[in-house]
Amino acid sequence: MGVKDLEDLKKLSMLRSQIDGISVEKIMTTEFPSVGSDSTIANALSVMRDTRYQDLPVVDNGTYVGVVSYYSILRKKSVTLDAKVKNLIRNIQTATAEMEITKIAEMFITSNCRQIPILNGKKIIGVVRRNQIIDIVRDIKALKEIKVWEIMTNPVEAVKVHDLMDDALEIMIRENIRTLPVVDGMDRVTGVVGMREIILNNWKKENKTIGDLQKSVRSQITVESIATTSAKTVEWDADVYEAVGIMVENGFSTLPVTESGGLVGVITEYDIVELISACRERDMLFVQISGLEEDEKDYTDAIYADIEAMVAKVSKIYKPESLNIHVTRYNEVGGNPKYSITARMFINGTGLMMKEVGYDLTKTMSDLIKKLEAAVIDMKESKVSFRNRRK
Repeated sequence: MGVKDLEDLKKLSMLRSQIDGISVEKIMTTEFPSVGSDSTIANALSVMRDTRYQDLPVVDNGTYVGVVSYYSILRKKSVTLDAKVKNLIRNIQTATAEMEITKIAEMFITSNCRQIPILNGKKIIGVVRRNQIIDIVRDIKALKEIKVWEIMTNPVEAVKVHDLMDDALEIMIRENIRTLPVVDGMDRVTGVVGMREIILNNWKKENKTIGDLQKSVRSQITVESIATTSAKTVEWDADVYEAVGIMVENGFSTLPVTESGGLVGVITEYDIVELISACRERDMLFVQISGLEEDEKDYTDAIYADIEAMVAKVSKIYKPESLNIHVTRYNEVGGNPKYSITARMFINGTGLMMKEVGYDLTKTMSDLIKKLEAAVIDMKESKVSFRNRRK
């Protein structure tokens, strides 16, 4: 039974009220690491390694300035490690102690970070970490009505045991993800590797630039040597309640999903937070597009026109709750980038995941949106089993 059915039975409202009945002050962390805007990148990396925080609040004289993230640092390969943090500050959404949990869940989806700063005026008084959101929903029985395959990420990127750490890092940066399953030659899960392991093994004081930071370990460290090998898995037809329990009890941010022993997807903290965000009452579809460069934002009108046309059609079948699109540029030769665009639409209790690659941004985006529309139609016409739903 998916979210649509829960809504029909008026259980979605109960789920939302149970979540929003918990105060932000009850779950937020008041002790957290931070750096100043004049701190060096090297210092920020050291703090990240020591505390395992991948996103650090930037605070000057008690005033919140923004966030510096490990992911953002890695993307700036030419930046020297003695450069100032203020050159890489991200301005993400912030929350207050009076805000609803479902609203904060929506912020996690918008900002794609692991913690949201809680402010009182301009002063940061705490942070809410993504795993704290997961922790509060573990006892909500309504999650038993939703199956893992309905919200998991599929298809899934993975690395082999003998791949290099640099291979894993390249996939993480390209796909805008932070954890990857590790599989053997028979596609059986042997562990997971994430940004946490990258941070612990990718930092040497003799490095001068971010590029050096990556090159220093290239061809030296294998995924197998740094991966967490105690990873558990969950079957594709288990319920989300069971999956969340495994994640909370073991401190996992990503849980590989299997069918008959083979990897078929992952369920992540992001997937759970997206489900919580979908519970939020809205009059309009929540749309988030990330990764566009400044010179590409002129195309947004055309992109939104395609999205509106698609939503108008599929809403006659099922009403979409949210749509998240991420654009990645790579293989830029002669000023002509190649685009890899991923989209995830939450509809009828199911997370539809699509990907399209091409050299023309608007055409690639349009083709991707057409794929989403076709997938929704397929949901209605066939209501197929998990095997046939896989792309």
